[in-house]
Amino acid sequence: MPISVALLLELGIILAVLSLLGALARRFALSPIPLYLLAGLALGEGGIAPVPAASAFVETGAGIGVVLLLLVLGLEFTVREFTVSLRRHLPSAVVDLVLNAVPGAVAGWLFGLDAGGILALAGVTYISSSGIIARLLGDLRRLGNRETPAVLSVLVLEDFAMAAYLPLLAVVAAGGTWRQALLGVLLALGAVLAALTVSYWWGHHLGRLLSHPEAEQLLLRVLGVTLIVAAVAEVVHVSAAVGAFLVGLSLTGKTADRAREVLSPLRDLFAAVFFLAIGLSVRPGSLVPVLPGALLLALVTAVTKVASGWYAARREGAGRRGRLRAGTALIARGEFSIVIVGLVGVRHDRLGALVAAYVLLLAVAGPVITRFAGARPAGAARPRHTGAKVR
Repeated sequence: MPISVALLLELGIILAVLSLLGALARRFALSPIPLYLLAGLALGEGGIAPVPAASAFVETGAGIGVVLLLLVLGLEFTVREFTVSLRRHLPSAVVDLVLNAVPGAVAGWLFGLDAGGILALAGVTYISSSGIIARLLGDLRRLGNRETPAVLSVLVLEDFAMAAYLPLLAVVAAGGTWRQALLGVLLALGAVLAALTVSYWWGHHLGRLLSHPEAEQLLLRVLGVTLIVAAVAEVVHVSAAVGAFLVGLSLTGKTADRAREVLSPLRDLFAAVFFLAIGLSVRPGSLVPVLPGALLLALVTAVTKVASGWYAARREGAGRRGRLRAGTALIARGEFSIVIVGLVGVRHDRLGALVAAYVLLLAVAGPVITRFAGARPAGAARPRHTGAKVR
């Protein structure tokens, strides 16, 4: 089989650059995510060093990266404790929706967009990036914090809301009828409820089925099942990330511990590719005209995300620092926002540029802000808590 020299060379350069950027970020105790995003901006079309041969691999790897990030995150929790957290945070989901979708809808109206554009921009400002935040919580070692179940509950409820939102947006953007939109929404919600029911009542059987003493067999089984579930989730208009997260929740005990161990290196590789891909999707030349509007919208919705995260963490019993950490963790936008713009099509070129600038601003600023927000003073003891239990 012939091997593309250009592909090998570009991938080698990309991985070397990501390695250097990761080492630089660790040197200053920062998450490498913002640097990966900026590297993607430099390597994309219109950047200083485009990588056309590697772009197809990066695009495919980005989707796998999101799936692996949410799978490994789900392995940190059990179905029952997370189901309790979801029920507790239904009011948080309502607050999150109102505070963050309304600014986008108002901005769409002010920009003179049609109904599809307004609905799309409302979704862009509403949905946080599960991929970025999942990696960020691990980077900052906050998976065991009291506020973390609140953050994860908000993220998963947002992804579930996307199951109803995306079919609605697709029909509205295509000029379809409200009857068609309602049918799509009902089918998607039914699929979500079925997936939750299966995961809650029969998920423990999955662990026994996938468990194996050999690491290779365990890796192949868990990853294979996860990708199948993620594909089915996408077919029924549910996020592939939600499907992967449910698989992770379903695995418990030693199976979960070993699965996390064998999957972590693979997750780290494809997660880096995912962050790079977000930067690659943005053309630097298209950002300048829309930058003022994107910056204003980013400032407003960063504040509204902090408010919704603060409210959710307070319901979890977190203190003031924990509430601030939860709010700032939710600031980052990413993969879903890009998907939303893709659904409304080429009729909204201006919207595409605006969203690209908006996503890049918050994808870079979010991890930096949450790194320093709510941090404990140097030398302060880490308090014990009864929040999410890390296995």
